[in-house]
Amino acid sequence: MTPVDDAAVLLQVEGRAGRITLNRPEKLNALTHPMVRTIDAALAAWARDPAVATVVMTGAGERGLCAGGDIRLFHDDARSGDGRASAAFWADEYRLNARIARFPKPYVAVMDGIVMGGGVGVSAHGSVRIVTERSRVAMPETAIGLAPDVGGTYLLARAPGELGTHLALAGAPVGAADAVLCGLADHFVPSAQVPELLTALAGSPVPEVLPQYATEPPAGELSGHRDWIDHCYAVDSVEEIVDRLLDFGVPEAKATAETILAKSPTALKVTLAALRRARSLASLERVLEQEYRVSCAALSSPDLVEGIRARIIDKDRDPRWSPASLRDVTDETVAHFFAPLGERELALAVDDFLQEVPQ
Repeated sequence: MTPVDDAAVLLQVEGRAGRITLNRPEKLNALTHPMVRTIDAALAAWARDPAVATVVMTGAGERGLCAGGDIRLFHDDARSGDGRASAAFWADEYRLNARIARFPKPYVAVMDGIVMGGGVGVSAHGSVRIVTERSRVAMPETAIGLAPDVGGTYLLARAPGELGTHLALAGAPVGAADAVLCGLADHFVPSAQVPELLTALAGSPVPEVLPQYATEPPAGELSGHRDWIDHCYAVDSVEEIVDRLLDFGVPEAKATAETILAKSPTALKVTLAALRRARSLASLERVLEQEYRVSCAALSSPDLVEGIRARIIDKDRDPRWSPASLRDVTDETVAHFFAPLGERELALAVDDFLQEVPQ
């Protein structure tokens, strides 16, 4: 398949590998709805194509794989639309996340540079997840009045100890070693060797190629902070988490508390509830269905519009959250985000993805 120069997603088959390249480098490869549909259709076709043995996901440009979804859509839809455009985007995006997780062939995601939000969704559910020394992986949604989605609460709820809770509430990016520690990646390959790795994957199976390039990543940071992270986040109240962080007695914990307190109070409480609920849900599909309810509910919350305004539209980095404090976010408000959607529910069945594989 010949790539089109101005296409937002470039698709090629090189030897035995199907290549997907996110191609909006000027927007840090942020995902649009047509991009999601293009990737999903390519994966459905390549799952049935015996000529494609491996799929490889990369991002164009030098800055990163993908900074997430194009969140101006959510801002404009929440302000002046009826929410249908955002809901349709999320429905197709979450189906794509589930397809990636169930893909029957090796799905190699090169998580070089910035990988955030929706970028995590198109990479961290893959079977082979590669980070480099340039990787910065994050789920920063609480900063814009949203909870982690794209299966992020599934991944973070299963991270060791309370590392996932820390990443979800604080939203800070992590490097290669910490991404591996948290279960968001598998292998470290130096960025200078990635082009050679991609060439090799076009000619040989992943198990033969990867050991030639994968090595130990530079030391991370989180393993040295497990004492205060596991203690401070091991409660089911954001207020108590913040109190523990402030009282623990180490500068990093106090700084993290201050970071958290700058996020949307509503998003923080909803995120913690979503993570705790995700621990008891049996599969990624069930968690994605929960995230769909949460995301759709966020469209009627003032914090989503305000968070995107402050970060993307006006760029003043001074959001005015409503409610402005954690104590004013009621249990009823949080419960609203998890309310069933009736006929609008997202229903994901494993068979939807497996039936496309030749028997």
